[in-house]
Amino acid sequence: MRANVLRVGIVGLLLSGLWGGAAQARTLDTAFGEVDVTGTPERVVTLYEGALDASLAAGVTPLGAVTTRGGDNVAEYVEAHLGDERPAIMGVVREINTEAVLEQRPELILAPARLTEAQYRLLSQIAPTIVPHSQPIAPDNWKDEARLYGEALNRQEAIEVAINAVDERAAGLASALEEAGVGGNAFVVRWMPGGPMVMSKNLFAAGLLDQVGLTVEDAGLVGERGVHSDVLSLENLSQVDGDWLFLATLNKDGREALEAAKQSSAFTRLDVVKRDQVVPVNGQLWSSANGPLAAQAILDDIEAALLP
Repeated sequence: MRANVLRVGIVGLLLSGLWGGAAQARTLDTAFGEVDVTGTPERVVTLYEGALDASLAAGVTPLGAVTTRGGDNVAEYVEAHLGDERPAIMGVVREINTEAVLEQRPELILAPARLTEAQYRLLSQIAPTIVPHSQPIAPDNWKDEARLYGEALNRQEAIEVAINAVDERAAGLASALEEAGVGGNAFVVRWMPGGPMVMSKNLFAAGLLDQVGLTVEDAGLVGERGVHSDVLSLENLSQVDGDWLFLATLNKDGREALEAAKQSSAFTRLDVVKRDQVVPVNGQLWSSANGPLAAQAILDDIEAALLP
């Protein structure tokens, strides 16, 4: 019954002319081929945190968004960029509520690179659906994604301004840290209820740490294509005993596990702990988000911790 309602709704949208004509359309190169988008869409649904970030950075508050990892709403850092109009929740990135998307009557859908073909075929009947090409893990992939979303939104200039602002701020922070004599290597570790996992040096947050002058390492525990290591035992924590340790927790369970670990001698005997250069950070931001607004929020954390 629900599937029949959905199909009827999709047909209704198509007949209503929601997409508009093909005149003045721009053609975007996406993971599922060329997609035409017309005009400057205002009714937008984002199905990926990076798409939500780029949309807000471009000046568009989406009608719908998915929850952040480890939470039941959008990421905390996004709250500062939302006014009274808040996006409705469309599910989680791996389980999108297509009927909820349909109810928003979007002109444009911004989706993640890992969207399946089956999902794409259904969503693209609702509105032009933009899926970035999959890329090898790299710290600056977010820029290509943001530019693609910005082009889809017809707000390319706003996205370039946001990206340039990140690079300029990172360069300024790098100069300030060098002048203050702050540097060295760093590890980013996500602390889960089962224990710590070393995050890849090729991820978003690691790229920003690198831009400000820190050398991010993963102790060889993460493969080239991996996002994080296997869970480390407390006895093996010495492998991440560098100059700086950024500890990310996604939720209350992770924070409680970290607090318990702090009571162990394996944790307290780390040199980085003794030097008080352990920086607790929000895992939703540091190990899950990306985009120009997330970058600025991470730079806020770095500045506050390293240049107090």
